[in-house]
Amino acid sequence: MRLMNYYVYILQSDVDGSYYVGYSHDVALRLIHHNDGWTISTKGKRPWKIVYTEEYATKSEAIKREKEIKGKKSRIYIERLLNTGGRPVGKREAPSAPQKGNPIN
Repeated sequence: MRLMNYYVYILQSDVDGSYYVGYSHDVALRLIHHNDGWTISTKGKRPWKIVYTEEYATKSEAIKREKEIKGKKSRIYIERLLNTGGRPVGKREAPSAPQKGNPIN
């Protein structure tokens, strides 16, 4: 039995620079779907590019992390992730175990 990894990903719109956070077991395929207009919330800001990923062993871990990032409702938080390659630690955030983030340049 093959175990499937899941990923949290951040896309950036080439139109206006906005970000979209999602999760998937196949980020490359999801990017194609976003750019083909399959997702209503991203359809109007195509094309998108992948700018960040984090890998998780389970779907539930990926969903939890996606909700955590979306819950911040903060462009600054996302940009810190992109710049530091992991969870940013700021004045309002408690330190956590290091996560390996993968900014895509």
